[in-house]
Amino acid sequence: MCDELEYFSKEMRLKEVKSIRIGECGTPLLPPQKPCKGLPANHVKAYMSVDELVKELRGCAFGAGRLATAVDIYEEMLTEETTKFIGIAGALVPAGMRNVMAEMVREREVDVVVTTGANLVHDIIEALGDHHYKIGALSASADKNAESETEAPIDDVWLREHGLERIYDVVVHEDAFARLEAFLRTVFDTLDCENHDRSYSIRELTKAIGENLSDRGSILRAAVDSDVPVFCPAIADSMIGLHAWIYKQTCPLKVDAFSDMKELVDIFCEANRTGAIILGGGVPKNFIFQTALIAPREQEGFDYAIQITTDTPENGGLSGATLEEAKSWGKVGAKAKAVTVYCDATIALPVIIAAVRERMQRFRR
Repeated sequence: MCDELEYFSKEMRLKEVKSIRIGECGTPLLPPQKPCKGLPANHVKAYMSVDELVKELRGCAFGAGRLATAVDIYEEMLTEETTKFIGIAGALVPAGMRNVMAEMVREREVDVVVTTGANLVHDIIEALGDHHYKIGALSASADKNAESETEAPIDDVWLREHGLERIYDVVVHEDAFARLEAFLRTVFDTLDCENHDRSYSIRELTKAIGENLSDRGSILRAAVDSDVPVFCPAIADSMIGLHAWIYKQTCPLKVDAFSDMKELVDIFCEANRTGAIILGGGVPKNFIFQTALIAPREQEGFDYAIQITTDTPENGGLSGATLEEAKSWGKVGAKAKAVTVYCDATIALPVIIAAVRERMQRFRR
């Protein structure tokens, strides 16, 4: 009831309308707030570093202020003894974020990866030598007289006829998926030959895939090299899952979809502090946050949380659900340092990483 909460100014009244309860709550009493100073005159200048710009954004509101807060929170995650989880959703690898995320893993700027299967698929495709292409770049190269990349109407039927598959303004050739299938079958064969009766966790499967890649720019290879576990709870919802199912029609590949839970919960419970960086949301977001539901009461919720999303909370979807809402579940701690940055992750993530690395370089001196 709202009258039991200090921050509400009047008693909650409940009205019974058929079988639905509608609550009317008073207006929250807000503590004194800081003035919005904005960017001081002449403080955005030539040759300033990324971190210098971000620090100037601290006095701004809206997305600018939230971006600056995210950098401050991530810096604290790195300087304190924090176990850092990253959730990766959306087509971030095809969009060009692969090297950024792989380096985060290689440098142990994150300690646990939870991702969609699609991002792993596209990571493998790049590691095998295939690439993703911007549609604008294709249009410019097709027109020898074009001076720059320009947006052209997209004919998806034409793309299909020419073996090109589209992800917004990026395409990948269907031949890349044929090479992916051949590669995955060799990995599955290895697992099957090593122990015919053994059941593998999904994390063990992603590790085996990474061990068979040599590209240092690969997220999966970087995870193997830096001993970072990669969890993919919805791996069936990807080409990896599809080809695993096809393989199982003739060979006894056994994968336990539930055994990763214990390892992930143990990592959370054994950590001194925990932090989460959520890119997009979706299944990885909940898979990370639900680990807090099993933790001891005194360890309730993540200590730090950064969410970068373009979704908003009004439609009730998980990707737009606020980190404040997560506190009601005990997924984010009541006193956690948390911020949601409403921005395309391909914009916000590189800025955050560049600014924090600049700070960490000074910190190590």
